[in-house]
Amino acid sequence: MARKKQEGYLSGREARRISRENRRITNAFEKRRKRKNVPESEYRTTMRDAGNAVEFDDLHTCFFTDAGTVKAVDGVSFEVPTGKTVGVVGESGCGKSVTSLSLMQLLQRPQGQVVSGAIRLNMGDRAYDVTKAPNEVLQQIRGNIVSMIFQEPMTALNPVFRIGEQINEVIELHDGEGRSEEDVKARTLELLEMVGIANAGGVYRMFPHELSGGMRQRVVIAMALACNPRVIIADEPTTALDVTIQAQILDLLRQLKDRINSSIMFITHDLGVIAEMADYVVVMYAGRVVEKGTADDIFHHPAHPYTIGLMASKPVVGRRTDKLYSIPGKVPNPINMPDYCYFKDRCEMCVAACSGAYPAQISLSDTHKVSCWRFHGEEERS
Repeated sequence: MARKKQEGYLSGREARRISRENRRITNAFEKRRKRKNVPESEYRTTMRDAGNAVEFDDLHTCFFTDAGTVKAVDGVSFEVPTGKTVGVVGESGCGKSVTSLSLMQLLQRPQGQVVSGAIRLNMGDRAYDVTKAPNEVLQQIRGNIVSMIFQEPMTALNPVFRIGEQINEVIELHDGEGRSEEDVKARTLELLEMVGIANAGGVYRMFPHELSGGMRQRVVIAMALACNPRVIIADEPTTALDVTIQAQILDLLRQLKDRINSSIMFITHDLGVIAEMADYVVVMYAGRVVEKGTADDIFHHPAHPYTIGLMASKPVVGRRTDKLYSIPGKVPNPINMPDYCYFKDRCEMCVAACSGAYPAQISLSDTHKVSCWRFHGEEERS
């Protein structure tokens, strides 16, 4: 009697077929990306709202693996207003970091590709769709217009180069025209002092392993701020730090944002950090935005069952509880997503319409939007 195949099992023949198909698809993307002398008209665009620094519009980012196509970001749309902080929150694997890497165009290629959608970036006098921009243009955007504070300070720095050399390199590459070596070093020392490092001259000559986690995080922030970018992506910058250093880093980011008038896209799974930092909040689940609004909308009037579950799972000072709430079930397989609401199998507030198609986004107010059948009219549910 033949053994029943395990769930997710692929035969060698099927894996080879998927691999061939993936190569065909990714080669087409890479061929388009590597073109030379691309006219500006192909990637120049217009912002829907001139007050936004970045606009994500129906973004789809996939990873073409030998087990199938992973839809890491599946139709994400939200805005980052100029001079504001937008918090992107959700559990691990929901697509937060991939969304930010799509903006930076730092996906692991050729497997990772932006398949469709647009990311409009406000350059001041013009706007670019970075998903269509060639590598030469992206090289000018990274660091100068958009910079990123990476998730893990312990590995973000090169262990074989001194701190000063690594920050100098950023300045020389993106903002070094007309600067002497002395000018570059003076700017590096100024950045180290700006992020709260008292012994800037000593740290300039140190290697990363000679610094604590908090000091390394400050160095990474200094590198991100070197060219006064319009948009700062902070990808869980305080996850590995203790609470006292965490508070210092958050204060530092707030002060620096106001000083250089930039926008921050703050990615985290910590609702406490979001409540303290964010003007607007985007809640992601399984590659989609399930709810978005102002911080007041999300924290005082959560609408989506997933958002409500996240709020309930957070400990509250002064409230005694024997056991913290945890959302039941598990995230669906990203290679084989269901054709109904992705949260349905974990939801404790389902209505009859939840078995139908994925719910469209509905506005609860001018700023508050949610994708949930509970807020659709009776005629739509039936």
